[in-house]
Amino acid sequence: QLQLVESGGGLVQPGGSLRLSCTASGFTLDYVAIAWFRQGSGKEREVVSCISGLSGSANYADSVKGRFTISRDNSKNLVWLQMNGLEPEDTAVYYCAAREGSCAPADYDYWGQGTQVTVSS
Repeated sequence: QLQLVESGGGLVQPGGSLRLSCTASGFTLDYVAIAWFRQGSGKEREVVSCISGLSGSANYADSVKGRFTISRDNSKNLVWLQMNGLEPEDTAVYYCAAREGSCAPADYDYWGQGTQVTVSS
């Protein structure tokens, strides 16, 4: 069974850090792009970052550039999102999603259940 499971969310103060993990099971990540999306309350879902399977190249939304870093370990079927300098505007449910091939803004086949990130003092 193909599955993605996120972990690492929580409550953090502004300026703090969190590291989200996305664990894949039932398939390997070698030829799969993994993206992190987020959806805040009353907001549309948006892509935060993506890392491709073959090249490992990464891209980021403008709102998180310089603060977030995506990385992966295909041998462990793990993808991480390191989030530094968190702001209240980063509060959202974060999802990881997978698709074959390269990163794209849409058309992801597999989704995790999401993990809540709350940035508040």
